[in-house]
Amino acid sequence: MLEVVAFVVFLACCVAAAAPGIVFRPGQWYANLNQPSWRPPNALFGPVWLVLYVMIATAAWLVWRQAGIVGAALPLGLWLLQLVLNATWSWLAFRRRRLDLAAFDMAALWLAILATILAFQPISGTAAWLLAPYLAWVSFALALNVKLWRSNPIAGGA
Repeated sequence: MLEVVAFVVFLACCVAAAAPGIVFRPGQWYANLNQPSWRPPNALFGPVWLVLYVMIATAAWLVWRQAGIVGAALPLGLWLLQLVLNATWSWLAFRRRRLDLAAFDMAALWLAILATILAFQPISGTAAWLLAPYLAWVSFALALNVKLWRSNPIAGGA
């Protein structure tokens, strides 16, 4: 029973990180930006993030099962940090309309995900690998964010 409760807690943390993306929607402002031809359709983002958040929660749960909260304090702390940076991006990009700050946030997110993978690896290789698609998606999203920022100077706080 405790394992189920713990998984629900990790999943709830991911839902909390996703919440700003639900509250702060791209809207017409974002649609009017000069978009690169390689940008995926809007309909792709929701399903990709749903799968990624389940994988992110599962990774943390596996580390918790293996080492506990105390034994995995640093790895799980890094996990929480990357969720905070993840949650901040939607607010910066869509609420504040600051693609420049959002790009820096996403670069920090990328580093935090990498650090989390490296911290998870000695505890659970499976958990570390579960975060690899997340790192790949954020790599792509960072490239997209930077391209949007550079192609739309007004969106960079100018």
